[in-house]
Amino acid sequence: MQKPLAGLGRRNVVRELTAGVTLLAIAIPLNIGYAQIAGLPPTAGLYALIVPTVIYALVVSSRQLVASPDAAAAALVASSIGGLAAAGSADYATLALAQAILCGIMFLLLAVFKLGFLANFLSKPILVGFVGGLALDILVSQIAKMLGVKIDSGGEFVDKVVGLVSGLGTLNGWSVLISIAAVAVLLLGKRFAGMVPWALVVLVLATILVVVAGLDDAGVAVLGAVPAGPPALTWPVIDWSMWLVLIPSAMALTLVTTAEGLLVSRSYGEKRGYPTSPNRDLFAFGLGNIAAGASGSFAVGSSTSRTAAMDQAGSRTQLPSLVLAVGTLLLLLFGTALLADIPSPAIGAIVGVAILPLLGIGDFARLWKVDRFEFAIGAVCFLVTLFVGSIPGILVAFVLALINLAKRAANPAIDVLASSGEPSDSLLADAPTGQVTAPGVIVVRLAAPLFFANGSVFADAVKRAVKAAPEASVHHVVVDMEAVTDVDVTGAEAFESLQTWLAAHDIELGFSRMRPEARARLETLGLLGTHRVYETNRAALVALTEPAN
Repeated sequence: MQKPLAGLGRRNVVRELTAGVTLLAIAIPLNIGYAQIAGLPPTAGLYALIVPTVIYALVVSSRQLVASPDAAAAALVASSIGGLAAAGSADYATLALAQAILCGIMFLLLAVFKLGFLANFLSKPILVGFVGGLALDILVSQIAKMLGVKIDSGGEFVDKVVGLVSGLGTLNGWSVLISIAAVAVLLLGKRFAGMVPWALVVLVLATILVVVAGLDDAGVAVLGAVPAGPPALTWPVIDWSMWLVLIPSAMALTLVTTAEGLLVSRSYGEKRGYPTSPNRDLFAFGLGNIAAGASGSFAVGSSTSRTAAMDQAGSRTQLPSLVLAVGTLLLLLFGTALLADIPSPAIGAIVGVAILPLLGIGDFARLWKVDRFEFAIGAVCFLVTLFVGSIPGILVAFVLALINLAKRAANPAIDVLASSGEPSDSLLADAPTGQVTAPGVIVVRLAAPLFFANGSVFADAVKRAVKAAPEASVHHVVVDMEAVTDVDVTGAEAFESLQTWLAAHDIELGFSRMRPEARARLETLGLLGTHRVYETNRAALVALTEPAN
């Protein structure tokens, strides 16, 4: 097992510590904003950077992945708990803690039973649509904050848009100026000096402006007093029925984090040449989320943007996360007074710029070009998430994933092979050209397992090939089994009906290049019978055509 802080040595300790300071400057303003998105006090975002971060950093296999609440997780928390309790209330915070603990338990179960593959059902179009819908919902709230317009941030998307438009007459001029300046600094700064923590720069300058000019008296909203002190260990006490109500949203959070977190972990491990363990990473997420629920925070996921920032800073260990935890703790102990006058428009600008990439505009454009069906899947997931809700969005995502899987599985490559072994005619075409492999012989290759979704498709394709052969001269059909890894009961029934049809037409059936596991499966299903099995397609052709010569 990889040791904690693997990769840390004398040569890179200074660089890692410096990267930790950079991470601290990035994470604090973002986590304050994400806590507000989730409908929780700023401390909930800061607490996530202490105990959960330390536990995660010491357990995870990835040397670089940064764990933290992110925008999508915050929006999921708000949308799932908003209908159960009033945002900002004690009950609301308690439910957020319970939700994080449920996420932690689910992560641990995924790790123990090695079920991380379930997240693979969230394909790229589904993730783009789901996260994009959440991001647009967040963006409306942040725009309102940037304009100084008060809306119900816990309401539905349409209500937020209506509230924003109807409240434009009450916008605050100073808030607008602060927001414009903040967005300009963030975008231009990232372009020309990407290593500078511009979010922190924006917060410091905006806070100084508010204090010096007394802009809070001019209507500019500020963060307000932040309680000092470290996070206290706690445990949510709620009725068992509420635990059950939180399970769907916790499941959604877990699956989204698993899909994104494992992908990012593996990609950076491959990029920087160190091993990663998916199950260990899931275990780390589990412990981190339980720690979040027990220390006053909310669900913790993976932060792609912060991980990328640490990679660019040259970090190759989890030391920056530990520096982040220590720095945040010191801030809560001695520096909370510095947070009180942070203007909300600046926070809105920082979060708004941070989530712009999550809208997935570029990804949608690419999907439109390469695959319209995948684009439609992403678009439907986006619209359901945006207009119906995050939980229906994740449910629709799974249904769409299954539909997409079934659609592709029901149309596998089915080819008539030429005598050379190469495909000569696709049997999925509506009008096969009637080619045969050799005189009187058709070798058919199915490039997929034979199961309920494609059994009848395969049987119909073989029948079409036989019927289209010149002068109905086919007397042997050989099924190339190289790519057939499994056969289920429904597929077996379709294959059995094909055997009956071939026998009725005096056509013998054979198999070639059969895998041992497939052969055992066919024997179990009673499909092999007396049919001959050839080692290669060439052997089948020689055996079936030479007697006629």
